[in-house]
Amino acid sequence: MFAVYADKISREDPLSGLVIGERPDPVAPEGWATVTVKAASLNHHDLWSLKGQGLPAERLPMILGCDAAGLDEDGRPVVVHAVISAPDWVGDETLDPKRSLLSELHQGTFAEKVVVPRSNVIALPDGYSFEEAACLPTAWLTAYRMLFTQGGCKPGQTVLVQGAGGGVATALIVLARAAGLRVWATSRDETKRSRALEIGAHDVFASGERLPAKVDAVMETVGKATWEHSIRSLKPGGALVISGTTSGPDLDNAMLTHIFFLQLRIIGSTMGTRGELGSLVALLDATGHKPLIDRVLPMEQARDGFEAIAGGDVFGKIVLTR
Repeated sequence: MFAVYADKISREDPLSGLVIGERPDPVAPEGWATVTVKAASLNHHDLWSLKGQGLPAERLPMILGCDAAGLDEDGRPVVVHAVISAPDWVGDETLDPKRSLLSELHQGTFAEKVVVPRSNVIALPDGYSFEEAACLPTAWLTAYRMLFTQGGCKPGQTVLVQGAGGGVATALIVLARAAGLRVWATSRDETKRSRALEIGAHDVFASGERLPAKVDAVMETVGKATWEHSIRSLKPGGALVISGTTSGPDLDNAMLTHIFFLQLRIIGSTMGTRGELGSLVALLDATGHKPLIDRVLPMEQARDGFEAIAGGDVFGKIVLTR
């Protein structure tokens, strides 16, 4: 079958390991289902995989991709939940120490077909295209969990979204505004700041710019480049929720004195549960919002999408279609 996969790891030149070609058809083990992929969305996770993060060389070749929407064996439209927990795990699947994402241990979604546990196959929400639905399971679900499960954000509070532009950041802006939060966003790029206002931010600032007031919570996906600004932007007792480190994880100054003196909360967040995916869809349905798509490309042009993510040339999600 057609597939987009990694055949080598390179931290310096990750796209050198990206192959667009043929792989064997998947065989579903007992309790698993085969989904015919119609749309799949790109995530930074896919770029990290090519750098070897979460994907050791001994597992290659590996089909990339976490997210997908398509048809199950009976031809019903479905969405694939990307978190694969252990068969005997009960409860929040993101807390399973043996969990993985598609394309880490099991072959991913950038292909004609993908096999996943039957419990990871969810009916396509009414009113969603395959392209829109493919944006939900990673970026939008991550944003939902950051804001409401881990961050505990409430209407009327002020939240700062660092690095407006990527799939998670744009989802954070839309969801926070839809839930009645005051939303501020930062970006190095003036065009992205303008776009952030268009999709719901109340105000925008250049990266590192001093804010007019302290915020209740910061949504952090950038890491090293914005960490100090995030800590300085919080009210006493505020929360910094982090789900990624696109600029790198190594801090020059962890701001530990600020953290303990102001009693700040630093909260990690990873993906989301199937239950939270249902709550996300309910919120979007109630408010009339849909996932923000930067561009749609045929899967054969996946390299163009990877290059855009690597260069930061995105605002919303990049979707690959079959």
